[in-house]
Amino acid sequence: MNDPLASQRPHLPDRSPGTPASGRGNPPGRERASGGEDSPASPCPAGLAYGPARSLYVHVPFCRRRCGYCDFAVVVSREELEPQLLAAYQQEASWTCPDQPLETIYLGGGTPSRMSPAGMEHLLQQIRRRFELAPAVEWTVEANPEDVTPEWLRLLRDYGVTRISLGVQSFQREKLRRLDREHEPEQIRRAIERVLRAGLVLSLDLIFASPGETLRQWQADLDQVLASGAQHVSLYGLTIERGTRFWSLRRRGRLAEVPEQQQAEMYLAAIDRLSQAGWEHYEVSNFARPGFRCRHNLGYWHCRDYHAWGPGAARHYQGVRQTNHPSTTTYLRRVLAGRSPVWQSERLDPEQRMREALVLALRTLEGVSPEEFAYRWGRSPWQLAGEALGRYLEEGYLVEQQGRLRLSRRGLLVSDSLWGALLGG
Repeated sequence: MNDPLASQRPHLPDRSPGTPASGRGNPPGRERASGGEDSPASPCPAGLAYGPARSLYVHVPFCRRRCGYCDFAVVVSREELEPQLLAAYQQEASWTCPDQPLETIYLGGGTPSRMSPAGMEHLLQQIRRRFELAPAVEWTVEANPEDVTPEWLRLLRDYGVTRISLGVQSFQREKLRRLDREHEPEQIRRAIERVLRAGLVLSLDLIFASPGETLRQWQADLDQVLASGAQHVSLYGLTIERGTRFWSLRRRGRLAEVPEQQQAEMYLAAIDRLSQAGWEHYEVSNFARPGFRCRHNLGYWHCRDYHAWGPGAARHYQGVRQTNHPSTTTYLRRVLAGRSPVWQSERLDPEQRMREALVLALRTLEGVSPEEFAYRWGRSPWQLAGEALGRYLEEGYLVEQQGRLRLSRRGLLVSDSLWGALLGG
C-alpha cells in the first residue's frame, strides 16, 4: 500500500539514494519504446486523475499466505490471475500521462517477488515502454527472502532496478513463526548476501512488539540489521487491525499485545542504537546510512504527485487523491472492461492540501521551516494551525530549532495522536 496518511496506532511509528541506473542503458537486447507507443489505445475513464508526475507505484497483490496482522490488498495463492493482472497494468498504463520522466518507481504489495520471472519481465517492459526514465532513477522492488535468486536479481538489474526492499520482519525463527512468516533466518542471510553481491541497494523491513517479544530480543534484531550490510531499514510497531486474524485472536483472549511502555522502549532503543551507529533517522519509521534515504517515500512526504497502478494503489495529482478498488477481482473486472478502477476519490481544497503538507513534513525528522512552507503554500504553519502548534511546543511534543519545527523525542512516541488537530479535525 502507498497511502502516506494511512492511520496507525497513536504511540507507534508507521510504514521506504541508491546506486543510480544511469550508465546501464536499455536492457540487453531490449529496446525501450518512447511515450508508450506500445500501449493500447484506450479512452481514459471519466473522473480518473490524469496528469504528469515523476513517481510511479505499482501494487502486486500476490502472497503465499496472509499473515495474521495483514490488512493489505492481497490475494493468496491466486497466481493464475497473473495474465489478467498484467493486462490490467497495460490498460492503466494507457491511462497514465507519460509526459515527465520517472525519477522513482516502487513495486510493492503484496509480494512482487511472487510473480513468475516471465510476468515480472513483462511488467518491467511495460514500465520502460510507457515512460522515459530519469538518468538517476531510483527503482525499488519488494521481495520476500525465500524468493530471492541470483537469476531474479539479474533480471531486475538488467531492466534498471536499483533497490530491493526485503520483508525480513525478524532474524529470529521463534518471532517469525509468531508473525506467521514462513522464511528461515538462513534464507534471510542468503537473500541479503545475494542482493548486495548483485550491487543493489538493500532496505530491510522489521516489526517490533510482536506478541511475547522482549526488549532484549528486539535489540538482537537491531544488532543483526547493523551487521547485515543493508543501507536502509524501516521499523514498524505491530498494529492489530480490524478484520485480521490477530484481531480475532485478541478478542478471544488468545493474543496479548506488548505493553505500551515496553513498545515505547523498543522504539527508542532502535532510535538510539541506529543513530549511534551513524544512521540517519530521517522519518518516523525510516533510517538510512548517509546517502541512502528512500527518494520515493520522500516524494510522498514532500507532497509530490505520483501515478499508481494495481488493486488498492493510491495516486495523487494536483490535490486529487484516488485509491483503486482493494479487491483484486473487482479491480480486474473494472479495468479490463475499460472502466475506472477508482474506489475512493477526494479532491482536497487548498487549505486541506496545506494541512496535509504540514503533517507530512512533520513526519520527517527535518521537520518544517515556516518560511519555506509559506513560500510554497502561501500561508505559514502558524496561520494554519497556530493554536495546536503552540500547544504542542508548550507540552514538549514539538521543538523549534534553527528556524524549523520538528517532533521531539517525546513527540515521536505519540506522533499519530497529534495529527488530528493539525488536519483540522
